[in-house]
Amino acid sequence: MKDFKPFIGATDKLKEFSIGPILMGILLGILFGASSLYLALKVGMTVSASIPVAVLSITLFKGLSHLFGFRRATILENNMVQTTGSAGESIAFGVAVTMPALLILGYDLDLNRVMTVSVLGGLLGVLMMIPLRKALIVKEHGKLIYPEGTACAEVLMVGEKGGESGKIVFGGFFLGLIYKFFNVGMKLWKDVPEKAFSFFKGSAISAEVSPELLGVGYIIGLRTAAIMMAGGVLSSFVFIPLITLFGETQSGPLYPAKMLIKDMSIHDIWRNYVLYIGAGAVAAGGIISLFQSLPTILSGAKSGLASVLGSRQKNSEDLRTERDLPFSFVIIGTLLMVLGLWFAPALHINLFSAILIIIFGFLFVTVSSRLTGEIGSSSNPISGMTVATLLLTCLVFLAVGWIGPEHRVGALSIAAVVCIAASNAGTTSQDLKTGYIVGATPKFQQIGLLIGALTSAVVIGYSLKLLNDASTIYSKNVPEFYVQDKASLKNKQKINGPEAAMDSNEYFVYQVTDQADPTVLKVLNPGKYLVNDQGKVVYLVDPGINGQLNKRDDGTSVTKYEAPKARLMSLIIDGILTQKLPWGLVLLGVALALVLELCGISALPFAVGVYLPISASTPIFIGGFVRYLVDRKKKNVSHAEAETGKGVLFSSGLIAGGAIAGILLALTQVFNGVSEKLDFSSYLGNMASSDLFSICLFGVAASILFFVGRKTE
Repeated sequence: MKDFKPFIGATDKLKEFSIGPILMGILLGILFGASSLYLALKVGMTVSASIPVAVLSITLFKGLSHLFGFRRATILENNMVQTTGSAGESIAFGVAVTMPALLILGYDLDLNRVMTVSVLGGLLGVLMMIPLRKALIVKEHGKLIYPEGTACAEVLMVGEKGGESGKIVFGGFFLGLIYKFFNVGMKLWKDVPEKAFSFFKGSAISAEVSPELLGVGYIIGLRTAAIMMAGGVLSSFVFIPLITLFGETQSGPLYPAKMLIKDMSIHDIWRNYVLYIGAGAVAAGGIISLFQSLPTILSGAKSGLASVLGSRQKNSEDLRTERDLPFSFVIIGTLLMVLGLWFAPALHINLFSAILIIIFGFLFVTVSSRLTGEIGSSSNPISGMTVATLLLTCLVFLAVGWIGPEHRVGALSIAAVVCIAASNAGTTSQDLKTGYIVGATPKFQQIGLLIGALTSAVVIGYSLKLLNDASTIYSKNVPEFYVQDKASLKNKQKINGPEAAMDSNEYFVYQVTDQADPTVLKVLNPGKYLVNDQGKVVYLVDPGINGQLNKRDDGTSVTKYEAPKARLMSLIIDGILTQKLPWGLVLLGVALALVLELCGISALPFAVGVYLPISASTPIFIGGFVRYLVDRKKKNVSHAEAETGKGVLFSSGLIAGGAIAGILLALTQVFNGVSEKLDFSSYLGNMASSDLFSICLFGVAASILFFVGRKTE
């Protein structure tokens, strides 16, 4: 590959950096960032947005040219759109993996904190990748593949096909949007058909018939989807029935639950026991994948350091395609990041912690960038890096005695910034690879990446808060209890979300943790409560993210978000800093991950299957099976061709459409009465609650995906 030359069409005469592509990149980045956040909160994963953003850019610019006579965009301008827009997905993943843990730990979802972490992490990921570009993208060309980046370059280079490809993405988008609106918004059919087996107590099969999960399964393929489904089968058909069987004769609650197993539902057993087993397996799987990458980590860190030192030397060739932002910009930017982390009041981070972030950040940015080049973004063990960062941080905090509530926030903030930086660095390296192939100017790409990271980071916090507020339940079904220490009640708030209209009063916030006074814990479970001026507990505040309740006091059903990766982060923080964790269950999960790795099976997707309800794994498996049926007829297809095929593009549209519909429906929940007016289930009678009718309609969506995927070029 020494004779490699950039794409011949990319000459210095082509326009590249202009306001139109930047604005379109920002808008598409916000769109795909919001959809990725929704997906990550549901199942803990996202898919690369670069290819669908590139396809949409080509299509939209062509449409504007035909309709209004605008100049058609050049290949470099379309590349600038996908470069700017791709940051939204990576930042959304980093935020969804970490920040919801605040709610699980009992804190409020502070917009300033989420925004600060998102901005600093996103910018840090781009800044630290700049001095690595020549070492990883240029010198290692031919060795580091960067599969998504290479595939995206092919999409751009065959841009004349963008009209047809764009129609496929839009087709998937509108199918996902309409399907989700009819299903969840109008409630015309069940969104989670379920069947419990009376002859096998404790077992049940269910499926969330959502278009976005179908699309995820198609993109990740049958192998990964089947491993994930196997984890769900172990959870639903082995662990839960086993716990049910042995719990029949139980005379008292078994920690960490506070009720008898025989009185629990299947979901209660999963949440109180299987969740911890899955958490142990996910943590172990992430750390194992990290250790498997240790040679790459060491060589990547070495080459990264060499690149940083070498970047000070003046480049002898002053070619446009070799111009990066100056190294002085990186140094000044990094110093400003340290100061920002140190002085940001929302993060509770001191100078030592800020320096820790820079050290971990550079290490894992380098690792993420190199691993992405070898195995692609979807296989990049960002979660494992985050777990390792959080574990080491919590152990350091424990050693120096930092175990207070503010230190929990500090530990999570460190992990969040590193996670977002590593995630965005992987996406940045894919974008720079695409730019290298098509002949883009690295400096302009890096500016676009900084703009895209900044704008997406600012908006992502509002999306997270919207989803949480729309599904938060304020329940009056609480034991009668008066707070004795009224002096500790300082912060006040009103009810947010759809229930705000029922009560406009302000209440004191009362947080109950598992470290509270035993007399309090005898009456109230850990959680957040609203207290009136007399000290009486009036409401239990059950968050939309990882909440316990699924219905409001009036019986209205509410969609909850499991946020599996964030739940894992909260378990690590609680387990180390409070030294309270059901380690027996966690170690069962660790042992399970070791068994799978010894059998030659990747433990991480299996562990995620154990960790999530089987209703999330089933539609992903169906999507993977559809991909298998499509690929049977398509042999000798390259990775790049597979990543840009009609089925993948249609699936990307399904994911975006279904996720955006979910966010819009969450918005209707905020306005009192709107969601009730959308409910048309009564017009269909029993069909609206029929499992068979729901499965048949999901089968229609899967069949459409199959026929689109089977189409030849």
